[in-house]
Amino acid sequence: MRHPVFLALCLTSTVTLVACNRQSDADVQRAIASVNVIDESNLNDIMLTVGDPSEAVAYFERATGEIPDRIDLKRGLAKSLVRANRPSDAIAVLTAIVGSPEGTDDDRVDLADALIRTNDWTRAEAELNKIPPTHETFARYRLEAMVADSKKDWKKADSFYEIAAGLTTKPAGVLNNWGYSKLTRGDAPGAEKLFVEAITYDSALFTAKNNLILARAAQRKYDLPVIAMSQTERAELLYTLGLAAIKQGDTQVGKGLLQDAIETHPQHFEAATRSLAALEA
Repeated sequence: MRHPVFLALCLTSTVTLVACNRQSDADVQRAIASVNVIDESNLNDIMLTVGDPSEAVAYFERATGEIPDRIDLKRGLAKSLVRANRPSDAIAVLTAIVGSPEGTDDDRVDLADALIRTNDWTRAEAELNKIPPTHETFARYRLEAMVADSKKDWKKADSFYEIAAGLTTKPAGVLNNWGYSKLTRGDAPGAEKLFVEAITYDSALFTAKNNLILARAAQRKYDLPVIAMSQTERAELLYTLGLAAIKQGDTQVGKGLLQDAIETHPQHFEAATRSLAALEA
């Protein structure tokens, strides 16, 4: 008489075990999916930062082809195209992103950046004008400053450069751009101050060092400033200083600086040697 009860218990246990197994399988699949998302996210970040630009483009092109609805992959493709010096292709992708319901103000800033890289300043300005003033980011104001510079609206450019520099912990690049803007206007002392400030934030920024030399040379300051530099950098800066002196008519000073550059360089300094030979000829 107890057999039917026993059988019923066995069947119940079997059903419960199957249900548990199914639940366990579902949990495992969700866990695997979570790991895959994390791995993919890490891979996306690697491709956007340290990966080879061309490889990154290929990766995101393949990914967007397989999952065309993923906006993050489209953004990755656009950024990779910019890194690969293909801003025109990035513009097409970013235009589609901005026109989609998922498009953001940051996407429009990226579009303006790509447009500036293709020298389409008019459209870049138009895109920036569509961004509300409440969107206050370093990237936005850096571009606003560059657009104002292109229009020679110095007052607005200075204001935007100052705002941008205050919105980042790494202002060396924008300070260098601001200094170069001052230099092109003829404000060499103002430019020199900004280049020095840029170098204090990033002592490895050779562009700022070279621009500093140009700003000092414009004031006929033909000695090297006290900044961190390697022996090779010292030679290259002496070379820049020498050429600047010659351009301003201080030929003998320039020749002496070129000779110093040749003697300072740890290897054969072909460019300086050739320039000095041309002068002496």
